[in-house]
Amino acid sequence: MTARIDLFRAVIETWRDTQDVDAVLSKMTDDVVWHYSAATKAPKIGKDGAREFLDSFKENVRNPRWRIFEYAENGDTLFVEGVDEFDTPDGKTVVIPYAGVIEFRGDLICGWRDYFDRKIADAGARGEALPDYAAALADRQAVA
Repeated sequence: MTARIDLFRAVIETWRDTQDVDAVLSKMTDDVVWHYSAATKAPKIGKDGAREFLDSFKENVRNPRWRIFEYAENGDTLFVEGVDEFDTPDGKTVVIPYAGVIEFRGDLICGWRDYFDRKIADAGARGEALPDYAAALADRQAVA
């Protein structure tokens, strides 16, 4: 079986290089549960829900620079720490430090929970600078 981080890297590379929604969805189970903003928004359920989120997100993302700083695998679960960085259509740069938990069934993602500070994400979308304490989290060398 393929290492979970390698499967997740494929998702990151697909999104970074092409933002191909169908290609990303092909790496998920039909019944995936995606907490794309855990604790602040209801999850998207199934590939239709994931597509709804990705289509909406894609409209607001240019030049994605998604990076992983640390990761650990435990059975079918991958834990990641990283940063989601991208430009908005009007040229603002958004930098969001985050942690995620990705669950697999076979080689497909069946559960995904993203944890981040919603206020930092929204402030970045308004063009506000990342606070120094958060910038230190985002300005690190990627491992994946």
